[in-house]
Amino acid sequence: MSHQDWDKVVIRPKASSSKKPEPGAGGTPTEKKFAAGSNAKRGDANMAKLDADNENLSHKRVGLTLGKAIQKARAEKKMTQADLAKAINEKPAVVNQYENGKALPNGQIIVKIERALGTKLPRQPKK
Repeated sequence: MSHQDWDKVVIRPKASSSKKPEPGAGGTPTEKKFAAGSNAKRGDANMAKLDADNENLSHKRVGLTLGKAIQKARAEKKMTQADLAKAINEKPAVVNQYENGKALPNGQIIVKIERALGTKLPRQPKK
């Protein structure tokens, strides 16, 4: 036990090394900045371009032809939407969206549906 140190150790908080200068004391000059950091809304140069842009920004949806093909193949297999959803490990709402033509096209889900139904579904051409 020769490595044991029996001296008293006093733990105190460290003194901060950087003290703030008092205002008016000769050190660094301090200036009061008015409206600094305020979230004042200013007009942007691109706002006019964005306002003038009338382009329709919507995502492509699966077509009704795909939905009808899924319904037909599912009816031939005598499956419900819930059965098909369980077979592809998705929620029944996803199958419903695909059959109604309101879903965003996802190639992985379409391939799962094709495998579960054992048929080839019509695809939208890539643009």
